[in-house]
Amino acid sequence: MASPSSTSSFLPFFLFLLISTSLCYGYDDRTVPEGDVDLLEFPLNLEYLEAEFFLHGATGFGLDWFAPDLTMGGPPPHGARLAFLDPFTRDIVMQFALQEVGHLRAIQSTVRGFPRPFLNLSAEAFSTIMNNALGRVLFPPFDPYANSINYLLASYVIPYVGLTGYVGANPKLRGAYSKRLVAGLLGVESGQDAVIRMLLYERGALPVVPYKVTVAEFTDRISNLRDRLGHGLGTKDEGLLVPRREGAEGRIPGNVLAGDKDSLAYDRTPEEILRIVYGTSSEANPGGFYPRGANGRIARSHLARKY
Repeated sequence: MASPSSTSSFLPFFLFLLISTSLCYGYDDRTVPEGDVDLLEFPLNLEYLEAEFFLHGATGFGLDWFAPDLTMGGPPPHGARLAFLDPFTRDIVMQFALQEVGHLRAIQSTVRGFPRPFLNLSAEAFSTIMNNALGRVLFPPFDPYANSINYLLASYVIPYVGLTGYVGANPKLRGAYSKRLVAGLLGVESGQDAVIRMLLYERGALPVVPYKVTVAEFTDRISNLRDRLGHGLGTKDEGLLVPRREGAEGRIPGNVLAGDKDSLAYDRTPEEILRIVYGTSSEANPGGFYPRGANGRIARSHLARKY
C-alpha cells in the first residue's frame, strides 16, 4: 500500500499530466488534422451559394457589399437580384443571409479556404431545376424572385443539400474542433431548412400560380429530383407529404422535417452533393449553380477538364 507521502507527491504530477493533455487535445484546441481540411473547406461552396442567394434576395446586394473580404477575390455571381418578398419573409431571409456570412467567416478562420466560385443564381438556373423536377417546361418560366412563395420554393432547393453534407462529413472528421465546427454549422443549417419547410408546409395545399401544382407537390418533385441526381444509396430526400408508412413511426403523412425510419437526418457525400448542385448527375461535369465547377481540392479533383 502506498504511503501518504508518496501519494501526495504523485498527485501534483498527475494533475500536471491531466492539464497538459487537456491543453493539447481539449475542447479549446483549434488544431485541424490534415485529413479534416478538405472536408471543412468543401462546404464553403454551399455557404457561398446560400449567402449570395439570401443576401441578394433580401437586399439586392451580395457579399461584395456586405463582406467583400470573405469572397477572397472570387467572381461575383450571375443573375442574383432582389426578390419581391412580403416583409415577414424578407426579415427571415435577411436573418438567413447574415447567418451565412458568419458561417463563411467561421470556416475561413479555421482553414485556409478558397475564393468564391462563379455562381449562376439567375432565374433561368432555377427555372431549369423546376422544369426538370416537374418533368415539363413551365410557362411562364419559374422565377424565384417573383414572389414569396416562389422564393421559398427556390430556397427549399438549397440549405437541405448542405446539411446532409455536414451529416455525412461529421463521422469522417478526426479533430475535436473540426467536429465542433461542423456540429455548429449543421445546427443552424438544419434550423434554416426547418423554417423553410414549416413556411411551405403551412401553404402546402395552395397552388403555385399559375402552374396548378400545389406547394407540397413542388417540394415532393424537387426532393425526388435531388435523389435522382445524387444517385446515392436509398432515399435521402423527402417532400412535405409522404405516404403514411414513410412518415415518423409510420403513423403520419405530414413530413415537416425529413428523416429516416428513426427520424435521423440523411447524409450525403461531397460527390453526391456535386451531382445535385451541378444538375448533371455527375461530379465531373459542372453546370447548374456552378457553370465552371465548385472550388476546393475535392471538387476540382473530379472535374473532367480544367475550367
